[in-house]
Amino acid sequence: MIDISVEKVVLLLIIAALVLGPTKLPEYARKLGRLIRELRRMASGAQEKIRQELGPEFQDIDWRKMDPRQYDPRRIIREALLEEDPLPEPVTPVQAQPPSRPVVRLTAGQKAPFDDEST
Repeated sequence: MIDISVEKVVLLLIIAALVLGPTKLPEYARKLGRLIRELRRMASGAQEKIRQELGPEFQDIDWRKMDPRQYDPRRIIREALLEEDPLPEPVTPVQAQPPSRPVVRLTAGQKAPFDDEST
């Protein structure tokens, strides 16, 4: 979840005691506890609602596999570069097809045909 060491928690408590003072510290600690409980309740409610809406076939999904933090771009590139490609199929030459209509040669000064639909 949250990666906070014991030293950081102690430091935060000392700073909170100095800023808030000993009289307001218990009140704010209770508010923080209520806030954390409410956030946990909301998160579990959202998870339950998602499970209900997705149906039973999605209950077996391992969400940890879909965590984007597990993907290392260096590893993905290394695996892609080391992956052997299959041999390409030999290319056969294409036989030249005769034009479907005769080629019209233009004389000097004659305008080329213009197609309105092609532009």
